[in-house]
Amino acid sequence: MALLRLVPDDTKIRFMWLRKVSFPLAIVLGLGSIALFFTVGLNYGIDFKGGTVIEMKTQGPADVAAIRSTMSDLNLGDVQVQQFGGEDEVLVRIEEQPGGELAQQAVVANVRDAFAEDQVDFRRIEVVGPRVSEELARAGVIGVGVSLIAIMFYIWFRFEWQFALGAILTTFNDVLITIGLFVVLRLDFSLSSIAAVLTIIGYSLNDTVVVYDRIRENLRRYKKMSLTDLLDQSINETLSRTTMTSLTTLLALFALYAFGGEVIRSFTLAMIFGIAIGTYSSIFLAAPFLILFNLRSNDKSDDETADKQETGAAPAA
Repeated sequence: MALLRLVPDDTKIRFMWLRKVSFPLAIVLGLGSIALFFTVGLNYGIDFKGGTVIEMKTQGPADVAAIRSTMSDLNLGDVQVQQFGGEDEVLVRIEEQPGGELAQQAVVANVRDAFAEDQVDFRRIEVVGPRVSEELARAGVIGVGVSLIAIMFYIWFRFEWQFALGAILTTFNDVLITIGLFVVLRLDFSLSSIAAVLTIIGYSLNDTVVVYDRIRENLRRYKKMSLTDLLDQSINETLSRTTMTSLTTLLALFALYAFGGEVIRSFTLAMIFGIAIGTYSSIFLAAPFLILFNLRSNDKSDDETADKQETGAAPAA
């Protein structure tokens, strides 16, 4: 039986020439994401702001409009009511109330009193105070930072320092752009979003290491080949594996986005975007960083060869 191949074996795409576009694009998107983060800011969820999350199950199809009206009469400030899962399941998010944890508990009591116990089943109630939310935010930032540092040293140990810096800068760019997506689309940023970012980091690094491993093999095999040609050949050799892995992962994520419900929609959307940008960066950023960091210090013909290829001239022997 013939194997499915999305990319022909004899593919010879000049990826390194495209670094003249991919590098400026990455810089613009990264700086734009940083600017949006400090000017507009993330739409932090209750995990970071504090508040109350209540999951309800009604006896019949949920009347979201009626539930929202009832919650509005309680004068609890910012209240979000959304349907998720089945048609009889509703998720209510209530902003943090002034007065500490006792005030949050009073909110739960008021909501219980507002709905008849025989019509609504309170399946889950979570109260997150401001002190806990600060600890969660700090732990999330530390978790991402420590993971990046540990991975950098691991790749440095397994490869060379150029590979380590290239992998970290590529992954950092993926994280920045994903954060920019959260800001632009005003997605709810919660603990599940931190999980999505960490998953994207793992996926992007895995993809990058696969490309780097092939580059390392070819560096030993083709000692006289110019670095530009060697990087192009290495990426083309792993392109089939990269695209196949990404597409199968995206198929599962699109199914989750369509049928997984409102609760995990922002998480799934971030994962879809992160997988796409991680695949792009492992091809168009990770390898070009090795040229930028002068992986082969004695290879001075790369830029000259690329320029002559662009003008149609034959490279010098």
